[in-house]
Amino acid sequence: MDLKQLEYFVHVVELGSFTRASNVLNIAQPALSRQVRQLEVELRQNLLCRNGRGVTATEAGLLLLEHGRGILHQVARAKEDLGRIRGALAGRVNVGLPPSASKMLTVPLTRAFRQRLPNATLSISEGLSTSMHEWLLTGQLDIALLYNPALTTELEITPLAEEALYFVGPRSDDAVALPITLSEIAGHALVIPNRPNAIRMLLETEMASLGCKPLIHLEIDSVAAILDLVADGAGFAILTKYAVTTSAHPDAYLMRPIVAPQLLTRLTMATAAGRITTLTQNAMISLIKEIAGQVYAH
Repeated sequence: MDLKQLEYFVHVVELGSFTRASNVLNIAQPALSRQVRQLEVELRQNLLCRNGRGVTATEAGLLLLEHGRGILHQVARAKEDLGRIRGALAGRVNVGLPPSASKMLTVPLTRAFRQRLPNATLSISEGLSTSMHEWLLTGQLDIALLYNPALTTELEITPLAEEALYFVGPRSDDAVALPITLSEIAGHALVIPNRPNAIRMLLETEMASLGCKPLIHLEIDSVAAILDLVADGAGFAILTKYAVTTSAHPDAYLMRPIVAPQLLTRLTMATAAGRITTLTQNAMISLIKEIAGQVYAH
């Protein structure tokens, strides 16, 4: 059995589509289909049910998927163990970061990775929490940092940090950063990201529990653009302190603490439940915990 064909098959099943798998694997779709078909011929089994919406695994395909994941993991572990003879781990790890966390963590995380795992390979991707959830399940990511993820049996979640959210408006000469209640915020026009942004979903959920809802004036996904619009008087924002203090003109804004209740956005680390992690991935998980603890402690 060819390991490359087995890898192709696992990707096709996990992604449910030859098209998506060909994009991830960077191989032409006809070549990918041919390799998987050769595997079926060799095993004398139909491994996939092909239809207009994509592909699903047959009973034989599900059995091979289970074995295939284990085989590919063992191959990765063997390469890592051989790499350890040379004195270092040499595997690959794919990490997903939301944009705000990426701004804080990418440089210190990459620096620490190069120092401690010099023979390993790191890939960092940015994405929304909902997208990265899917990428974890399909194997495109090994580890992802997610804001306020819903509890699910599909993911193993480790809390990393909590950040308080602030009501952000333009600064004036007589402005005072007094606390503001969530009910009071309901009467102010907001400039806020589109759903399913984690902060927006948290705000809507907490307001609904109080019997109110946010007054959304503009939906903008870029934090920099949101702050520019706030400074221009277009409305108010709900952001973390770090998002404001690292902006181009932090003195242009007034940050008021949110109370009754306080809004906390929770950063977590997630991996796909049931998927065995390699030594390199385990080392990266420990590194993320350490670096996130240092960064968010300040």
